[in-house]
Amino acid sequence: MADPRNVDFADLESLAGQEVGVSDWHVIDQDRVNKFADATGDHQWIHVDVERATKELGTPIAHGFLTLSLLPMLGSEVLRVSGTTRGINYGSDKLRFTNMVPVGSKVRLRQKCLSVEPKAGGKQMKMESTVEIEGQDRPALVAEAITVLYG
Repeated sequence: MADPRNVDFADLESLAGQEVGVSDWHVIDQDRVNKFADATGDHQWIHVDVERATKELGTPIAHGFLTLSLLPMLGSEVLRVSGTTRGINYGSDKLRFTNMVPVGSKVRLRQKCLSVEPKAGGKQMKMESTVEIEGQDRPALVAEAITVLYG
């Protein structure tokens, strides 16, 4: 597992404008895709019909929202913030799914801290979150992920 960058809640502002780090690679397998389809009710054939997707697309592809849902897990490999009591997902700005993730491929997260600002008694962090696909020039997604942390 990647060694996440460690920072104290009091020092979050020091990250603004910096690349924070990169997670390990993680395989996106058909079992994960099928479980996500079951959880969301999105059973579109491009994701779950292996035979048809292989014939028409070369392989099934992961749901875009599955890729997005990996941000918390992958982000925990990039950054750990000590001195917090809780954190909440506040949403995303400029979310784009820029490439398909073929089942069997590996993805990782690269994050850059865009800003840290006071918010509701805590600190709002905006991270440029890019999910890269091993061997591909174009990432799977790019989002400005927003988290509010409380110390």
